[in-house]
Amino acid sequence: MKNKIFLYLFVFAALLALYQFVSASNLHKALNSDIDNLKGQVQSLKDSLQESQLKILDIQYFSLENNDDALAYYEHLNLEDPVRYIEDKLLETNEKKGNNPLVPYDGMEGDFKINKIKVLNHKWILTDFSDGKYWGDLVLKYELKDDLSVDFTLVDHLLYTRSN
Repeated sequence: MKNKIFLYLFVFAALLALYQFVSASNLHKALNSDIDNLKGQVQSLKDSLQESQLKILDIQYFSLENNDDALAYYEHLNLEDPVRYIEDKLLETNEKKGNNPLVPYDGMEGDFKINKIKVLNHKWILTDFSDGKYWGDLVLKYELKDDLSVDFTLVDHLLYTRSN
């Protein structure tokens, strides 16, 4: 009788060990599959991040911040951030009552004011203007003088029309 009990215990232990082995093997396969899936997602995210960084570099190509040759024109002025300074001076033109003097149009729904500014280099600026409903773009030429005054000259302009 003792031999049968030991035989049953041995068979039970062997079945339990076999179950554990198969279960661990299946778990191992599932985890490896998940790891491979996550590696693929990580690689996809890295590729997407690299593509986004290239787009950002492409967008920043025409900007004063990334143009050392153009920034060299302002080294003697000891400005910490020439772009911010020029943008602030341009936004000061919005403070006058009525339309911004650089915008060659009369506002239809309000006064035309400059909204967005892109300083391209040491000579040119692109801006966006709007009265709340109508909008347009300006190309400006500017000159930052040694006394830190800035002269703005309108080069070209565009007013978008709405088609109803």
